[in-house]
Amino acid sequence: MPDSTPPREKRPVDVWGKTRIKPGKRKRIRLNAGESFTGINVSMPLMVWRGEEDGPVLGITGAVHGDEINGTGAIRRLLQDSPAFKLKRGALILVPVVNITGFERYSRYTVDRRDLNRMFPGSAKGSLTSRLAHLVQEEVVGRCDYLLDLHTAAVRRTNFPNLRADMENPGCERLARSFGAEIIVDNEGPDGSLRREACKAGCPTIILEAGEVCKVEPSVQEMILRGISHVMEELNMIDVENESRGETPPHQMVVSRSRWIRAEMGGFLQFHIAPGDTVEKGQPLATNTGLLGKKLETILSPTHGIVLGMTTMPAVAPGDPVVHVALPQTRKQLRSLEKSVDRMEDDTLETQVRDHLSTNITVEEHVVIDDEDEG
Repeated sequence: MPDSTPPREKRPVDVWGKTRIKPGKRKRIRLNAGESFTGINVSMPLMVWRGEEDGPVLGITGAVHGDEINGTGAIRRLLQDSPAFKLKRGALILVPVVNITGFERYSRYTVDRRDLNRMFPGSAKGSLTSRLAHLVQEEVVGRCDYLLDLHTAAVRRTNFPNLRADMENPGCERLARSFGAEIIVDNEGPDGSLRREACKAGCPTIILEAGEVCKVEPSVQEMILRGISHVMEELNMIDVENESRGETPPHQMVVSRSRWIRAEMGGFLQFHIAPGDTVEKGQPLATNTGLLGKKLETILSPTHGIVLGMTTMPAVAPGDPVVHVALPQTRKQLRSLEKSVDRMEDDTLETQVRDHLSTNITVEEHVVIDDEDEG
């Protein structure tokens, strides 16, 4: 499905300073991302990979938040699998770690304590984080026709794989539909995010949210690699018959709203649902107990929806977020998704992801707990 994104003047993908990249070749590039407190240069490594023929330039970025490394692992796998992967047309710009200083400190934030994904398009004369954002905007976004940005949930949370895309942007819709995630959250993204500012610059960009921080989760990694392959097939960068990594899920639900459901009291949670589950209004999501097991509250779903994300930390304070629920447009839409999931075979990647993510928490059947103290 072609899109109507207007053409824009781009920087060449084959020329990076004094480095020249010929068709069919790959080159490792290091961009100067600034200096450390000791005055030592900090560089951002990337790989530029050109096909034999001209075509679209696809950028793939990981670890914009430095501890979100599922994307880093997937990009590394893509590079390691490359002898069996034939890039026919266009080019890839692969950036395993954008936030180098955060990555080196196992931190979401940059070394000057800022959120890089709120600093785009950045400034060449701004803070260290702003300068890094400017570098990525100019050197990566400025050369790409499309961009896929890979994220996970924040610390002590996990996300069921979902895409975030501005579905009013034809290029973003094209990427999101072809990637093959079950859930697409339709919005423009927050101000200062790489996704939003890249789209403003004429480079359609979507993000994948999947899994946890500080992990390379096998099933999530496989889903990322499959999605990248599907996007490249859609952009005619690879031959479908040789390179396809598998089928897309039999369903795809676009939502525009979601909400966090929070604990009203402090305590220790017993979960009754897992990422990817569908829930009904009034359904128990978790039971909040004291450390000696006395029931404090049952957290009920105030709406029907699908579990988009949840905390992996069972100890909560009042007001802490527990479950993130995506809200479908209609109950019929939710029923259709439920039936599709019920029909999926056990060996599908979607089923494997559900099984894997549910092992990160303890899910128990909801039972009525006797709250009476013994006299």
